Amino acid sequence: MDLKPVYWVGTAKEDLLEFPRSVVREFGRALTIAQMGGTHPAAKPLKGFHGAGVLEIVENFDRNSFRAVYTVKFAGAVYVLHAFQKKSKRGIATPKAEIDLMKTRLERARAHHAQHCAR
Repeated sequence: MDLKPVYWVGTAKEDLLEFPRSVVREFGRALTIAQMGGTHPAAKPLKGFHGAGVLEIVENFDRNSFRAVYTVKFAGAVYVLHAFQKKSKRGIATPKAEIDLMKTRLERARAHHAQHCAR
């Protein structure tokens, strides 16, 4: 089985590697499943992207919430857009600044895919 390549946008990889080891492992499992064309059971569409194939995984560790966001929208590739620790204590909504960053990175992924991956 051919795995789709994973592309990291911005500082997503460096940010992810700062997380606790068990969180990194679980996110790694989710990305491997995405590479095989599947969806991790905990992956859910990220609100605000209107069906753009942007998925979020949330892992809790030691009373902290860690999130990784990736897209499978582009054929033959998985793009990791962002990895961050949610620090807001005001509800479950993703902060606007984080959403804006992901939208910018989604556009970067779109440009990369059009230039390097689309046939």
